[in-house]
Amino acid sequence: MNMHAQSAIAQSKFGGDAESLARHLEATGDYKVLRRLIPRDPTPTAAGYTGKIGIVLDVETTGLDPAKEEIIEIAMIKFRYSPIDAIEGVVEIFQAYNEPTNPIPHAITELTGITNEMVAGHKIDKDALEAFVADASIIIAHNAAFDRRFAERLSPVFEHKNWACTQTEIDWRKLGFSGAKLSYLLADIGYFHNAHRAIDDCHALVEILAYSLSETARSVFSELLASARRTTVRIWAQGSPFDLKDLLKARGYRWNDGTDGRPKSWFVDIDADKSDAELGYLKKEIYQREANINYQTITALERFSNRA
Repeated sequence: MNMHAQSAIAQSKFGGDAESLARHLEATGDYKVLRRLIPRDPTPTAAGYTGKIGIVLDVETTGLDPAKEEIIEIAMIKFRYSPIDAIEGVVEIFQAYNEPTNPIPHAITELTGITNEMVAGHKIDKDALEAFVADASIIIAHNAAFDRRFAERLSPVFEHKNWACTQTEIDWRKLGFSGAKLSYLLADIGYFHNAHRAIDDCHALVEILAYSLSETARSVFSELLASARRTTVRIWAQGSPFDLKDLLKARGYRWNDGTDGRPKSWFVDIDADKSDAELGYLKKEIYQREANINYQTITALERFSNRA
């Protein structure tokens, strides 16, 4: 019996009961059914709550350069989490449009669905935003290297918070996921959503963070915090010989072109306990002499910021 015949029999058997039909199809082993993500409703925090507060954040902007472009939408979801790093519920939601100085480029409207008419007359209430963020212990974004720079330009409140990135601080493939793209992650845990709008992506990310991993018996959120809490060292291989660049690339070094105010140089981020060995490698194999090498210790307070 082919899959179309199986589906027709299931529809006849279960009528309009969509969930029963979905479970029947999944039980055949021939189908994977995605459910539409239903956002979690905010619930009051009990008096005397002893856990912590986290925030999931996403921004939509007029372009990629945080020094020149502007935020057109910011969305945040505040959630509670326990001393054992378990998400315990959504607290509150913040969403605001912002009319930029110049019209929104057509390509951005096509990508985000946000039009000039939608943002006309809107400005982000900085006082409300800062009050919303004030009690957060950590802010999470799916591309924190992008979102944090825009957020810090918007308000200094973001400079004094720990940040984590679900896109880069978790080895998704090692955990059995298809990749790090948000829609892939959501599909892998059984859901789909309206992608590309900031608030919708925030709801998706909350659900992904709360997901329990069979591989580690921990939640995605717990895995993320374990990574974010690491102290790392950024080492700059400034002035390294050009003909040895392939060695640096193979070792995980990335190129920074200097346009962001940081050194025009190859650099690498490594765990703090491996930094001495890496500095030794640079002196022996790259510079082939004693050298003063620029490096910086980085925690979640600085990570993904232009200040790092």
